[in-house]
Amino acid sequence: MLSVVIPAHDEQDCIEQTLLDLARVLESERIPFEIVVVDDHSTDGTAAAVARVAAVQPHVRCVANARPNGFGNAVQTGLDAFAGDAVCIVMADASDDPLDVVAYWRLIAGGYDCAFGSRFVRGARVVEYPRLKLLLNRSANAMISLLMGIRYNDVTNAFKCFRREVIDGVRPILSPHFNITVELPLKAIVRGYSWAVVPTSWYNRKGGVSKFKIKEMGSRYLFIVLYVLIEKWFSRGDYVRRAELGAPPAAAAPDREALPH
Repeated sequence: MLSVVIPAHDEQDCIEQTLLDLARVLESERIPFEIVVVDDHSTDGTAAAVARVAAVQPHVRCVANARPNGFGNAVQTGLDAFAGDAVCIVMADASDDPLDVVAYWRLIAGGYDCAFGSRFVRGARVVEYPRLKLLLNRSANAMISLLMGIRYNDVTNAFKCFRREVIDGVRPILSPHFNITVELPLKAIVRGYSWAVVPTSWYNRKGGVSKFKIKEMGSRYLFIVLYVLIEKWFSRGDYVRRAELGAPPAAAAPDREALPH
């Protein structure tokens, strides 16, 4: 079963349609799934909106983030609560395309430990990405790729999918904020889990307000990157998984190019 974890803080304007669209696509693809919405201390009608969907869609449930408010804390709450064999982190604001969740699941079902997307490769689509945010995104991802020595240009995107054993293998998770988007994939890569990349789509939110604060996140991202880099350089492989490593079978969604690593 695929679990989808959606952290949501004051997303009453977006969450209902996000859930309905995602459930419709996963049902049409006959993928066994659950959707776990994590209510991250919302002060609006987010919980009520999720409850309305859950009343007609039994695959949807809501859990409260008992940790302090923060995107990373909400994700960790979801990672503690999901029941599936793999988990996909999806944004509440409908910026991620449900068809890309299907592409991720097919990579996981095909043998990969992690399925990552890129909004900045051939076949990807980006709609109304803010210009300043785009410049900072491209700069940050170029730096991360260079420091870590990886060929992946969208590390900072939260939208990714992991097998359950990967989540267990990257614990303890340190990031209480958006820097969890970097911590999870970089730890998975450094610790020897297989991964592949597919082009994905991204759409700017149509309602609500973005919770990402650029000024607050720079040092937090840098901390996590340096933390994982130190592990890579100096741990002598102590944290690399001991399961037999080998090239996983190729897997890709139709009309998507999978880039294995």
